[in-house]
Amino acid sequence: MTKLEEFRREKDAFFKIDPDSPLTLEQKKDFIGLKYFPENTALRLEVDVERFPKKEKINMETSTGNVQTYTRYGKCKFTVDGQGTELTIYGDHGDFFMPFVDNLHGKETYGGGRYLEPIELGKEKFLIDFNMAYNPYCAYNDLFSCPLTPFENRVKVSIRAGEKIFHP
Repeated sequence: MTKLEEFRREKDAFFKIDPDSPLTLEQKKDFIGLKYFPENTALRLEVDVERFPKKEKINMETSTGNVQTYTRYGKCKFTVDGQGTELTIYGDHGDFFMPFVDNLHGKETYGGGRYLEPIELGKEKFLIDFNMAYNPYCAYNDLFSCPLTPFENRVKVSIRAGEKIFHP
């Protein structure tokens, strides 16, 4: 079993039995696991990040109409299936966040987008592993408040890695 398969197995168990799971009791009754794209090593990327010259704060509206504030850290450029694209990383001091919406949203992936936590490798390099892309808790339960993906992180490529849309 690969590390990714082990991670997914543990996540499915958490969703099924843990009291902190985002699933309702009704959803847990028939839950047999989340749906994922097959592992895609081409979407496990080490990227250079161009830091923004100043730490700009932005407000992200949430799924419940609240607002959360994030710091724009930098932009990374990469290629997916021969098509160049770029995403903004938010955060600082080792705590990074990258929400994104790809062109599969609403069909194969959650309409509100998916999340990633890029890993800083040093010297403006990050590991971005789209196989670890996940749905926010509001994708499973409307009681959760989740940041909505900013316009700058809506891309026109298909990112066929990570978690798929949830259908209870």
